[in-house]
Amino acid sequence: MDLASVDHVLTTTRSVRKRLDFDRPVGREVIEECLEIALQAPSGSNSQGWHFVIVTDEEKRKAISELYRKNFEAYKNAPQREYAEGDPRKAKQARVRESAIYLAENMHRAPVHIIPCISGRPEGLPASAQAGLWGSILPATWSLMLALRSRGLGTAWTTLHLPTEKEAAQILGIPDHITQAALLPVAYFTGEDFKPASRLPLDKVTHWDGW
Repeated sequence: MDLASVDHVLTTTRSVRKRLDFDRPVGREVIEECLEIALQAPSGSNSQGWHFVIVTDEEKRKAISELYRKNFEAYKNAPQREYAEGDPRKAKQARVRESAIYLAENMHRAPVHIIPCISGRPEGLPASAQAGLWGSILPATWSLMLALRSRGLGTAWTTLHLPTEKEAAQILGIPDHITQAALLPVAYFTGEDFKPASRLPLDKVTHWDGW
């Protein structure tokens, strides 16, 4: 195993918004290749209740993107989180906001949308059961994003279509007992590579043997 290559993919898989190449087609074969890798992810209770809805139809992508855009408007106008001086999140907050606005305006142009789903519904479940539900689909989706990254494709984990999940389900024929977890716009990325992001120092987020 080439750990250097593995570590590079893990530390440079960014949320790609402004560097998505909307004009370059994405073949079905590369998506299916990445999905085969995603299916090897660990699954809570061995349930493997994963489903991935791949949307390439232009009209359906436009409809899903319109739901996302409307929900984004409410999100954009909500109060932003405040970060202390010196916090790396504060320094890039404006840039992240700008890229999020760009994606909302151009989501429909991404040649592929992927909606990861899981069998079951979280409503009424205790936190422990919800953790198992999300803990099954999240690793598979992250594996998918890593596989896409290693093949020159970018994506971003988005959830802002979920307030209108039922409307999205109607557009795509998703059954009522299926939970949508995210919406991934997928396209080849422009430029050569990505760099590791600035993050909080390790000692600010680790707690050994207790908080």
